[in-house]
Amino acid sequence: MSGGTEPARGARGGWSRRRFVGAAAGTAATATVPARAMAATPLDRAATPEEPAATPESPAAEAPRPAAPRPLFLGTYTSVEGGGTGIGLASYDPVSGRITRAGTLTGVGDPSYLAAHPDGRTLYAVNERQDGGVTAVRLGGRGEVLGTRGTGGAGPCHLSVHPSGRWLLSANYGSGSVAVHPIDASGALGERTDLVTHSSPAPGPGQQGPHAHQFVTSPDGGHVLGVDLGTDTVYTYQLDLARGTLTEVSRAQTRPGAGPRHLTFHPGGRYAYLANEVDNTVAVCAYSPGSGRLTIGEAQSTGTGTGTSYPAQLVVTADGRYAYLANRGHNSLTRYAVEADGARLRLLDTVPVAGDFPRHVALSPYGNLLFAANQRSSTVSVFHVDRASGELRLAGEPFASPVVVCALPL
Repeated sequence: MSGGTEPARGARGGWSRRRFVGAAAGTAATATVPARAMAATPLDRAATPEEPAATPESPAAEAPRPAAPRPLFLGTYTSVEGGGTGIGLASYDPVSGRITRAGTLTGVGDPSYLAAHPDGRTLYAVNERQDGGVTAVRLGGRGEVLGTRGTGGAGPCHLSVHPSGRWLLSANYGSGSVAVHPIDASGALGERTDLVTHSSPAPGPGQQGPHAHQFVTSPDGGHVLGVDLGTDTVYTYQLDLARGTLTEVSRAQTRPGAGPRHLTFHPGGRYAYLANEVDNTVAVCAYSPGSGRLTIGEAQSTGTGTGTSYPAQLVVTADGRYAYLANRGHNSLTRYAVEADGARLRLLDTVPVAGDFPRHVALSPYGNLLFAANQRSSTVSVFHVDRASGELRLAGEPFASPVVVCALPL
């Protein structure tokens, strides 16, 4: 199931779902010439230093941390009322978590999700619009927008960089497709090398079509997985590292109507955790590196009570001992203990997020801070992470940023 066939547009109804403040209007530019960029301060601290390996006896919290402020990049919607004007630039204190505003990188439309190249020199953003795109930004100095490439689909909402640093993977929510773009030596993007539309199985209950929500590489680097909320399916592909083409190797289906949104791997590489947006559950998944096959386990509670709290994303600590889930409707973070070498999640508690609609969560490179981007309150909450107990403690007042939907600390 691969090739370059252009997908049919997704049903317009899919664009008005819960994840949008409003429909992301407008059309992303697909020209390869650099767009205008502006930054208030230099971006010369983007590269992340090598972090010592974490073990239960020597947790990552004990590793040396930089004293200087670290970069923080903020994704937003630019085409909604009260939205941003590009990628928000900030820095954070790596110990206290205090955020300081640094300006805006303009020339990037609706950059709702961000990811960094493994070498720390380039930032990538989706352009979540009807005519979707992905944009590359060179870090360092005052920043430079390297150009935008079309994703071949509508409403791209997630992207990631293959560990080789040679391929960018993106998911088109509106048209239910996944795309691959080559990355050249400068970090710029080439023309799309593949596009796969999730044409089967049939959409799940309440869905009008496929809705690809995530495209990510397995920890072993051998397979790439596409999570589709509309078809209740996680698709595993083999990525040809020479040509950038996809070959489907397996599928894993959730229970009907679960609405899988985001998959996060345990650092051990044998298990992953799936956040199901529609039925308000999470599931532990077994993963086979050899075959790429994912086996989805029983649905588990998010700890948010009855009703749907629209779970968004899970993150796992580098030592593999704790996991945290963002609950948008409940405005909370669920804390899980990870047990049995990753095979089990044990619900511990939920913590108020101090904001409204936590869309995205991320751990700092040293694991001592957790950032939550709160879409409806236009704030970023920062928490101290106790590496022994996994407990979260709010680090001061949330930071204001317009319609922030992604917070990426480097």
